[in-house]
Amino acid sequence: MKKYALNILAVTVMGLGACQKGLLEPVPSTDIPDFKAFETKERIASQANGLYSVMKHGKFLGGKYAIANEVRGEDFVNEKANNVTLNASWRMVPTGEAQEVKEIWSQGYITINNVNVFLTGMNAVGNQVVGDSIAKLYAGEAKFVRGVSYFSLLQLYARPHWDGAGSKPGLIIHTEGHAKIGSYARARSTVNETYAQIIRDLDSAETLLTKPAAGALTSITRANAYSAIAYKTRVYLYMEQYDKVIAEAAKLVSASAPFVSPAGHALEADVQKVFAPPYSTKESIFSLPFTGSTDDFPGTQTQLGYYFTPAAKPFTGNGEYSMHPNGVIADSSWKSDTDTRRKFIVQSLGKKYWTKFPTPSPFTDYIPVIRYAEVLLNLAEARARQTNSVDPTAVALLSAVRHRSDATITYTVADFANVTALLTAIAQEKHIELLGEGFRSMEITRLGIPFPAKSSTVPVIAPTVPQYIWPISSDELIYNKLCVDNN
Repeated sequence: MKKYALNILAVTVMGLGACQKGLLEPVPSTDIPDFKAFETKERIASQANGLYSVMKHGKFLGGKYAIANEVRGEDFVNEKANNVTLNASWRMVPTGEAQEVKEIWSQGYITINNVNVFLTGMNAVGNQVVGDSIAKLYAGEAKFVRGVSYFSLLQLYARPHWDGAGSKPGLIIHTEGHAKIGSYARARSTVNETYAQIIRDLDSAETLLTKPAAGALTSITRANAYSAIAYKTRVYLYMEQYDKVIAEAAKLVSASAPFVSPAGHALEADVQKVFAPPYSTKESIFSLPFTGSTDDFPGTQTQLGYYFTPAAKPFTGNGEYSMHPNGVIADSSWKSDTDTRRKFIVQSLGKKYWTKFPTPSPFTDYIPVIRYAEVLLNLAEARARQTNSVDPTAVALLSAVRHRSDATITYTVADFANVTALLTAIAQEKHIELLGEGFRSMEITRLGIPFPAKSSTVPVIAPTVPQYIWPISSDELIYNKLCVDNN
């Protein structure tokens, strides 16, 4: 699974379930064209589990995607100058030949094709085997995985929505399964067309999946209707459709503090518990799990702990990236003596490191894909932008997230001179709260601000220059002559 572009992705489905064994224990599909993998309930269950396993591969959402989004931002310093560990991305000069550019593109589309092959098999054989109710759940999970995958790729490989109101080239959209070697050349859809596909998938997932009853939160490693709703608050924010962010969040967030969901989602009192075993908290909505058994952990040089934690005990990272002294840790409003999120920062050999994912090798910390704190901040921003005011509810939502980690701070409307000041505070809170989780590059491009300079050799990257987003994988351009590169 190293260099397959879209027109030959079919060969990868012959072992998709074997990409990464472990917690979800998928069984490889060895005869997809004949739908042998869909002839028993057990095989189908294994294939459904495998949807998540492929998505959480270390070359995609299981590690490298989050790392790439973080190191493109201003919060980390590259210590090793190793292009294998994203030095080119940190320097903002990756080409279509760069390893991370090709790997993330390839693994993202492998995930999407895995979903498409699964849905094809279910429609042909599997739905009759498992029955209508189970078939709907599996379809909902598959569409959730596909929607998340398309959204994730879109943020690195396409211009943000504000540039041309979504008219610029987006992704190549495939909704049919490719299970045989062939020519699947296709042009890129627009950004708007890509978002439309993402929303179709997430809307369908919400309809097909169940909503846990009040106080009955289920596994955070399998999607449910609330997972899709929560993720839509992110997607609509990136689409600049703030009224729809508010509408989706209304399904999940109570109208007033303490802001609890119908299923019992709420901010965890101690933010550090969200990132510690057993990882399943009332704040968790959907996460990618790792156990360390039977190779169920991200591959070498794709683990967050490997990149961001130091080598000094009790950590076993490689110290690839220390914290930039001029990054968000320099924000004086982020109080070092009272904000518990500062405890994620450790000093080692004269440098500071980020230890939100601290478990030693083989680095089995769960990776949150979406959690409740983000939903609250998405809603806060949407309300401020939609009302164009210092909206009291937006202030209360912002205050809830800050106060959770710093009990000395409670915001009021009087703290903000205007809506611009409130939006700045929300953006900075999101920067702090989600640090290390793979948001910074996406947030910079969404907001249309420059990438700050990181050193004398890594200057400011303006929103107008090609380096603002990634190029398309060179593999894709070789095999798919209808695909055009970014420029």
